[in-house]
Amino acid sequence: MHNTTDFDVIIIGGGLAGLTAALHLSQNNIKVLVIEKYKFPHHKVCGEYVSNEVLPYLNNLGIFPLTHGAKSITQFQITTNAGKSIKTQLPMGGFGMSRFTLDMLLFEKASKTSQFLIDTVIDINFSSEIFRVETSGNKKYTSSYILGAFGKRSNLDIKLNRNFIKQKSPWLGVKAHYEYDMPNNKVALHNFNGGYCGLSKTETNAVNACYLTTFNSFKKHGDIDTFQKKELSKNPHLNHFFNNSKMLFEKPLTISQVSFQNKKLVENHIVMIGDSAGLIHPLCGNGMAMAIHSAKLFSEIFIKFKDLKTRDFIEKTYTQQWEKTFSNRLKTGSLIQRVLLKPTLANTVFKAAKLAPSILQHIIKRTHGNVTI
Repeated sequence: MHNTTDFDVIIIGGGLAGLTAALHLSQNNIKVLVIEKYKFPHHKVCGEYVSNEVLPYLNNLGIFPLTHGAKSITQFQITTNAGKSIKTQLPMGGFGMSRFTLDMLLFEKASKTSQFLIDTVIDINFSSEIFRVETSGNKKYTSSYILGAFGKRSNLDIKLNRNFIKQKSPWLGVKAHYEYDMPNNKVALHNFNGGYCGLSKTETNAVNACYLTTFNSFKKHGDIDTFQKKELSKNPHLNHFFNNSKMLFEKPLTISQVSFQNKKLVENHIVMIGDSAGLIHPLCGNGMAMAIHSAKLFSEIFIKFKDLKTRDFIEKTYTQQWEKTFSNRLKTGSLIQRVLLKPTLANTVFKAAKLAPSILQHIIKRTHGNVTI
């Protein structure tokens, strides 16, 4: 690793993956800069349920969500478009916490050992084993490694000419917090024509409602309020929710062009983590844990091999570990999504799961990993 650079690692993006990697690396004497374009804290379109697979790891980094009010979630409910319901125990459990708070906890901890810059990266060059980064604020930095943690879609994806960004995606995400009476320990997934909506409590006692829908389904209604009243509310559970809840945001947050296509894990020697590396379908409720876990994978590999092995070895080892850890989850998530978007097939699977509840437990396990420490 070159000692002539400003930083050992520059992380572009201060979401869950970027913050976790910054914390892990800097706690192990790695000189880190995080460049994030928005000031902390801020809300993001996100399901806000985190699998317990990463809880011991977060605790080891000095992050304790449950002591900051995160809800311990042990129960899962799924409903069909028509409102038929199945409830089951979550095999591993999880916790509910807003991105507003979880990101802030990570930021406050990581900023003690890492440097942060609120700015936008506009150019990245790599030559002679050194990255040169330029920001819109006319800042210039060098580093030995760069982590891409810039989320689901970014202008940097376009600049890097990534394959997935060239193709339009039909998916739209909508999220808001609501005042609503719901058990603290439950996460619910309610299906509707063209998508699905997740509900779970956060540390403020607000219910996070986040749904994903196809643009074709949404555009028939024109706006979010009409879409929720005319389409989501055909599911009686969602109808009850929207008729008996009070939105706490001024307006819902939205994100379009959400892509679930395969992404290269290394682009021009930039190593991708979190959503920049790959997205699992939100219905699996495990994207936040995956982002944190991917940061752990890279950090452990980098700390172990940075002075012993080549860049090529580190990139290949990370790619192999990421695929070993996540590829089957992504395939399962894609299959589940295709099933749920076909009502006849979904009802058949639903009936089978009613008769044999262990089927649902098995599916949940297929989209979650083992506990990481």
